[in-house]
Parts: sequence; C-alpha cells; structure tokens
Amino acid sequence: MVWDVTPWKPFRELERMRREMDRIWDSLVEEKPRKTRKAVTEWLPSVDVSETENNLVVEAEVPGIDPKDIDISLTDGRLIIRGEKKQAKEEKEADYHLVERSYGSLARMVELPAQVQSEKIEASYKDGILKITLPKSEEAKKKVIKIKVE
Repeated sequence: MVWDVTPWKPFRELERMRREMDRIWDSLVEEKPRKTRKAVTEWLPSVDVSETENNLVVEAEVPGIDPKDIDISLTDGRLIIRGEKKQAKEEKEADYHLVERSYGSLARMVELPAQVQSEKIEASYKDGILKITLPKSEEAKKKVIKIKVE
C-alpha cells in the first residue's frame, strides 16, 4: 500500500479563508439600498479635548449641521453636545445606488478633566468644526512651584 504525502501549506489555507471572507463581505456591501430606506441614525461626532494653562478646548466635527440646530449644555462636569443633521431634500423618484451620508440626531457627552467657569464658556463654528472654549476655574488652574537651586 502506497500513501501519498502532501505537504500542508497553512498560508494557502489562510489565503483561501481570506478570499471566502472577502466574498461574504462583498456580497453584503453590494446590496443596493432600497428606495424607501432612509439613512437616519443617531451618530457620535468625533471630538478633540485639549487643555491649556487657562482653558479646556473641545472641538467636535459636525459637518453639514446648521449651528442653530446645535445645543450645548454643561451638567455635573459633563459637556453635552446635541444636534440634528437634516436631509436637504428627499427625491422620491430617485433610485439610489449608494447612500453613505448620515442624517439624524447627534449626541456626545464629554467628561471634563477640570472644573470650568460655566458663565464664561464660548462656542464658535467654522468649516464643520464646533469649537467650545471652557475657561478653567481658579482652583483648577495648575499652580507652578519654583524650585530654588543652591
């Protein structure tokens, strides 16, 4: 009796599994959006929180949102940003091939690393970026202690 010995090639098997997974993902992505399907969700804007000697600065990406539709509040050391991105117009006759833009409400809560002076908070909006400047309270400002060198 003669046995055929075939060397096992694990990388070939991994490549086969990768191609199969790609095929599965592609089949999911290729599905055309239906006419009645709406791209409405709640989404979280990306934020950057930075700190200077006197301020905390929160910058949030909120492209396509009218600044009038954004609400900012401060509660218990948490900055809360809420808003809504409205769909410009709905074309009932159009057959969409791809819908990637998100519409709907946004909500983001940021835990602030220091106490702030709530009455002096300022906000500005430019090029889809909401910038909120929060002046730190006097207690939160870092005290610098000089060391004497002898």
